[in-house]
Amino acid sequence: MAGDKNEINTKTEGVLDASSPLYIHPSDYPKQLHVNDNLTDSSYVDWSQEILNFLFAKNKVGLIDGTLKKPYKTAIDFMAWMHADAMVKGWLITAMEKDNRSSVKYVSTSIWNDLLKRFCKQSAPRANGLKQSLATMRKDGSSISLYYTRLRSLWDEIHSVLRTPMHL
Repeated sequence: MAGDKNEINTKTEGVLDASSPLYIHPSDYPKQLHVNDNLTDSSYVDWSQEILNFLFAKNKVGLIDGTLKKPYKTAIDFMAWMHADAMVKGWLITAMEKDNRSSVKYVSTSIWNDLLKRFCKQSAPRANGLKQSLATMRKDGSSISLYYTRLRSLWDEIHSVLRTPMHL
């Protein structure tokens, strides 16, 4: 129904506007890998930040954070939403190691919430390990610049781990 709150009015004469979160660029495909390392049991925090950055650049965060709701089957944007959802799901699954991939391949983009619940429990032990590394770090003949860089890296990682990434 035209004007429905769940409908995204981004079509002009049957063509999806490139600024729409439902727009799929011709060069996009589901098996693209957009992170440096696949999701493993110990890489969730870094992995999620890379994926969020990529999805933000692609204007697709709304598909995983719940702000872009699935339209009714009769809505004009239903198929566009389904295509965008499948693309995001493909990107997420491709960026996971095989064991994690097999456990989520049959769910929609709610994969994100499932992954958050599954991996955020590992943040506290990781933060503790990082704090221990920070407490035992020594300059050991390295330059002040290198020592500061290593300290800063630990501080940033601790901060990132303690503030669970984008709780959706």
